[in-house]
Amino acid sequence: MTQQTDETIVRDALLRMHLIDADETPLITPLAGGVSSLIARADTRRGPLCVKQALPELKVAMHWSAPLERSHAEIDWIRQVGEWFPGAVPEILGEDRESHAFAMTWLEPSRHPVWKLQLRDGIAVPAFAARVAHQLADIHAKSADDQRLAQRFANDANFFQLRLDPYFGATARVHSDCSPMLQQLIADTASNQRTLVHGDISPKNLLAGPEGPVFLDAECAWFGEPAFDVAFCLCHLLAKCLWRPPSAGDFLSCFDAFADAYLAGVTWESRLALEARIARLLAAIMLARVDGKSPLEYLHAHGKDLQRQFALARVRSPVARLSAIRNDWLSTLPHSFPS
Repeated sequence: MTQQTDETIVRDALLRMHLIDADETPLITPLAGGVSSLIARADTRRGPLCVKQALPELKVAMHWSAPLERSHAEIDWIRQVGEWFPGAVPEILGEDRESHAFAMTWLEPSRHPVWKLQLRDGIAVPAFAARVAHQLADIHAKSADDQRLAQRFANDANFFQLRLDPYFGATARVHSDCSPMLQQLIADTASNQRTLVHGDISPKNLLAGPEGPVFLDAECAWFGEPAFDVAFCLCHLLAKCLWRPPSAGDFLSCFDAFADAYLAGVTWESRLALEARIARLLAAIMLARVDGKSPLEYLHAHGKDLQRQFALARVRSPVARLSAIRNDWLSTLPHSFPS
């Protein structure tokens, strides 16, 4: 799309949402960072807001199409979590189902920095990681075994297309010796439907707001396996050690704080059983972020190989404790990294 086309799409959607006047031409500024959506700031007469529209093709190297209806799942997740925890998500201002777009409150970056950018700059605060994990555990606990939510978020096909196949299925096609384990992981994850799942708990989708973490980008929302959300975020905290080696010790402290805070909030099932599933998924996600459809963009060749070999060993022989993965990862990193 050209920028002009983006501007037209956003303006037309805002008109249908009754967020601008017919004679109004707001300033539209496309925002970077989204691989699955058009995201833009719109400066309207009523003030700035953020508009997001789902794209049919994700902007990655491999072919990856996804259902446009995922935008409805995201809106529903934000609205549901907003009912429980208003400060944890932006407010939905309007929805345009015709273009699969919606508008949210604009959160000023100076007051709501992206967690990924903070980590990139070496700002790794364990207390914030613990707050993210605590909030996530609260969302999972609030939704656990709720059959009304299970029906509302029965997005099995969406989650398969956006997560299970492009991560584990694609990786199984690269590592044929691990294919049986990864295919079994797909089946096990798909069948364990316990809580409301975000599906993309990544530092790029979390803002460090003045009142606490703000969750964004819930396109993969699904009623399913809570361990996926936890493992997805923990993978990022380990991989960041390869992105910014001097801060590895701080990233591992964030890993510890996140894992401890989340497990402390688990009330709906055995913590040990859930931890074992998180550890199993964590190894597979680490491998998928190298050889799946969505590789981490910041890993260099040596880092990719290090993460690949580490993850392969634990996909083949899963461990049950997150502390074991964390300590093994530390011993795998160059010895100059702080602990």
